[in-house]
Amino acid sequence: MKALITGVTGFAGSHLAEYLISLGNVEVHGIERWRSKTENIKHIEKKINLIECDIRDMVSVEKAIKGIKPDKIFHLAAQSFVPTSWNAPQETLTTNIIGQLNIFEAVRNSNISPSIQIACSSEEYGMVLEDEVPIKETNPLRPLSPYAVSKVGQDYLGYQYHQSYGIKAIRTRAFNHTGPRRGEVFVTSNFAKQVAEIEKNKKDPIIYVGNLEAKRDFTDVRDIVRAYWLATEKCTPGDVYNICSGKAYRIQEMLDMLLSYSKVKVTVKQDPNRMRPSDVEILLGDNTKFCKQTGWKPEIPFEKTLKDLLDYWRDRV
Repeated sequence: MKALITGVTGFAGSHLAEYLISLGNVEVHGIERWRSKTENIKHIEKKINLIECDIRDMVSVEKAIKGIKPDKIFHLAAQSFVPTSWNAPQETLTTNIIGQLNIFEAVRNSNISPSIQIACSSEEYGMVLEDEVPIKETNPLRPLSPYAVSKVGQDYLGYQYHQSYGIKAIRTRAFNHTGPRRGEVFVTSNFAKQVAEIEKNKKDPIIYVGNLEAKRDFTDVRDIVRAYWLATEKCTPGDVYNICSGKAYRIQEMLDMLLSYSKVKVTVKQDPNRMRPSDVEILLGDNTKFCKQTGWKPEIPFEKTLKDLLDYWRDRV
């Protein structure tokens, strides 16, 4: 079986490539941009067929897909950091929506019918009311950032192309996920890196934070990529599924947990630059539909996820 991962050099993409390789019967292909950092896949680079391609360029996308003829496509490539979308809204919308459109059109023009898992996001739910948690797939979408709007676009494009052309798109709305190799701009990884730097006396014992009151539903990335695979095996094309742990932590709780794995004494300071124009106060998902459909459940405790993430940064700073 041939599987194509867009964004293979990214956080989730590299973990998914590892997982597919471990299955033993999957030929793994990955799309990388010419300026991609490949550090995340250095250890498995020889086991992946890498193709240089920018998903925003229709011609290179079509060439890649016609050349591979994948049985499954995992579409993870995106501008995926919410704060960046405030500064670069046009790039975010173009990369995420037009990039996916190019993949769909390339599939149509190649006369193939792969299962396509689309990495949508819990950010699409945006402003969630108190009586709406845990969030089901039927909840209204009230996006609160350009990133979230781009993900709504991807989500509904998946639905539309399934209805219009029979494209086998499975829309997965993953809630927050983290673990080793998480980009340092993301909150769990950022805090873990700061702790590791303080331990090595590379920075003053001050942890800079944004909104510590927000609540997030965290899942280990290694559980998430297993879910992505199961989505292409067991889920109904055209349909949408939440992938999450079903448990929310305040960002403050997550920070306290990280600090409990270290002996450093720190001061916590709020950094105005880390505050967003509008923030989602709570993202707590209901994973019942996906678990029922696939038999999946998260297996890695959040404590282990954070320990592994801290150790990852300890090895690097």
